[in-house]
Order: sequence, then structure tokens, then C-alpha cells
Amino acid sequence: MAHKLDVSANVSKHFKRREFACKCGCGFSTVDGELLLVLESIRSYFNEPVTINSACRCPMHNANEGGRPNSAHLMGIAADIVVKNVSPERVESFLMEMYPDRYGRKGYNTFTHIDVREPFAHW
Repeated sequence: MAHKLDVSANVSKHFKRREFACKCGCGFSTVDGELLLVLESIRSYFNEPVTINSACRCPMHNANEGGRPNSAHLMGIAADIVVKNVSPERVESFLMEMYPDRYGRKGYNTFTHIDVREPFAHW
């Protein structure tokens, strides 16, 4: 009998595995431990809920979203997030101050992208 992941289980203090799952329903729901630490630091700093808009993406869903072929989302090391009552610009500024020489990050109009790829990327 195959072991099935409990997608309702917490993977950290404030996040559940299902929040990271590919939105197409394929079942891809891995999440990197370092990414969880960064997300928890955002949650703690702003003391506001963090919504994961997109995290894991299978290749088909990534293509449908217009993602790059080498997207960090394909490896479970990226998340597009919204922090309640906090602008993406403020979230990006926090990440730049907290982790100046680490992590990919970009504030967009409605969300912030964060990834823990090596080497880090900024655009």
C-alpha cells in the first residue's frame, strides 16, 4: 500500500502542505525547508497572515501560467505570496533588509515572489 501525504498537515507553524500544492490538482506538493523558514520570518515580522498564491508547479501548469522553463516553482523552492495589509513593495523591502545577499525576490503589483535558489536572483 502506497503512503499518501496528508495535505492538511502543517509543515511549519503557520503553513499547511496543501497551500504549496500545484493548483492543477496533479498532487505535486513538495516544499523546501529553507523556503518555509523565510515564509515564517515574513509571517512573524509582519504579524499578519501570509497567503500562498502559487508555490509548486508541475511542468504543464507552469507553462500554462507563463512560467519560465527553469522556474524555481518546478522544484518546490518558490512561492508567490500576499501578506494581509502589507504591500508587495514592503514585503520585498523586508526581504532585502533581512536577507541582503540571499534569495530571489520580486515585488509585483499584487504579490511578492520569493525563492531560495542558488545562486540567488534579483530582477
